[in-house]
Amino acid sequence: MRTSYTVYETVPNLFLHYAFDRWMAKQFSGCPFERYADDAVVHCKSEDEARLVLAALTERMTQVGLELHPEKTRVVYCKDTDRRGSSEHERFTFLGYAFRPRLSKNKHGNHFVNFTPAVSDDARTAISREIRSWHITRRSDKTLSDLARMFNPIVHGWINYYGRFYKSWLYPVLRHINDGLVRWAMRKYKRLHGHTRRAKAWFADVARRAPALFAHWKLVRPDGWAMGAG
Repeated sequence: MRTSYTVYETVPNLFLHYAFDRWMAKQFSGCPFERYADDAVVHCKSEDEARLVLAALTERMTQVGLELHPEKTRVVYCKDTDRRGSSEHERFTFLGYAFRPRLSKNKHGNHFVNFTPAVSDDARTAISREIRSWHITRRSDKTLSDLARMFNPIVHGWINYYGRFYKSWLYPVLRHINDGLVRWAMRKYKRLHGHTRRAKAWFADVARRAPALFAHWKLVRPDGWAMGAG
């Protein structure tokens, strides 16, 4: 039976194995769920079932001295090509991924709407903030290889985690690294001072000669190349 509705809820992470996991398995064995720490997603077959689960969960949490997060707990309609209704909530965020209707393409090249995840806006903001904290432009005492060794493990982690679905949603934030490296080159090399176009051309040439130097270059390179959406 396909899932049409999802109950997305957040509760304090206390005794949840017993208060939530085991209780759900007993009371709603037909509703699969995922939980990580104090975030959980419960899959339901209809809105009526989702409302029933939500009401029962609210009562259950009260019984054990907890409560559902009043702002983050909601019934979400998993809208796609086959589920064309509408609801107040048609998206949710879980573990850094935003789940919502998205345009997809099947193996025959036909487009359809699928309810799928991609890196969330909050996660992209956090990544951008981390990249800014590196202060790449100021590291003129480092070589490109030094910078690659410093940043590649972190970038690999982002790509491996957030790049599993719709890699293209990572492209804008990863391009911030390229922008920082171009400014780094302009500051480090006198011949590039004040010459943005020349610095970009120099950097694109580096990427062509050593495409594996930086982890993010397998997705976006300084020459403007980007792999297709994943």
